[in-house]
Amino acid sequence: MANLSVSGQVFKSLLFAPGNKRSILSKLPRSSPDAAIIDLEDSVPIDEKENAREIAKSIIPELNKEAKKMGLFIRVNALGTSHFTEDLSNAISDGLTGLVVPKISSGEEVEQVSKSLSDFGFENLPIMAGLESVSGLVNALEITKHPQVKWCYFGAEDYVSDLGGFRRDDNREVLLARSQVSQATRLGGVHAIDMVVSDFKDDKRFAEEATEARSLGFTGKLCIHPDQVSLANKAFKPTQEEIDWAIEVVAEYEKAIGRGEASIAIGSEMVDEPIYRRAQTTIIMSQQ
Repeated sequence: MANLSVSGQVFKSLLFAPGNKRSILSKLPRSSPDAAIIDLEDSVPIDEKENAREIAKSIIPELNKEAKKMGLFIRVNALGTSHFTEDLSNAISDGLTGLVVPKISSGEEVEQVSKSLSDFGFENLPIMAGLESVSGLVNALEITKHPQVKWCYFGAEDYVSDLGGFRRDDNREVLLARSQVSQATRLGGVHAIDMVVSDFKDDKRFAEEATEARSLGFTGKLCIHPDQVSLANKAFKPTQEEIDWAIEVVAEYEKAIGRGEASIAIGSEMVDEPIYRRAQTTIIMSQQ
């Protein structure tokens, strides 16, 4: 089986900040997240939406100047809300890495977002799609297949609410959904971003969730507090032990292929093509 290629930049940590809080937005680079997300949706009250758009648009150049390596996104309100078009018209501008669109339910909705971006002159702006509903999960593959989608994030709270379930400390209720997201993004060739941990003081839970997410194929995690950034960056970067293992596996397996062998033993471990591909991925992730 050929290795599946993945497009789009890897972001291990993606830090949200409310769009109507200029003082908080201006501090985003201090935490050194891989990417920052100016939020116009859930964290902004309805009567502050217009103010948030103005602040977001005006602060983009400032943030880009201060943190050139930091990805910068705006999360708009969902397609179909009265705020969506206003967000595109009055908040986005050049200098964004991409647009975060919550609650995407189908490939058709992504196409509507794409057309709207084109109407406002942003036809090439990459999209991070929020998979946060039952329909979004069922249609995840067609969403990830859209050429403008480069990342998808899983929103556990909205998904479980839509499902009619309840949140558990062990996350058993979202294991299937997270697996569906990682599988769909893998087949679509885009990156999977894991859910938030709402208790920003629970470092243990965040670290455990991030490690579990990486094991499921996610490449990053949403953060709602600066303290979570370093935890995400650490969790999604391979350890030195993993890197050393991967380098040895790649080197020895490629030698074996040159000898006409497709399976070798390295110590007590049997190595064949799937393990070789996993080692390659580990090396790639260590360089991000």
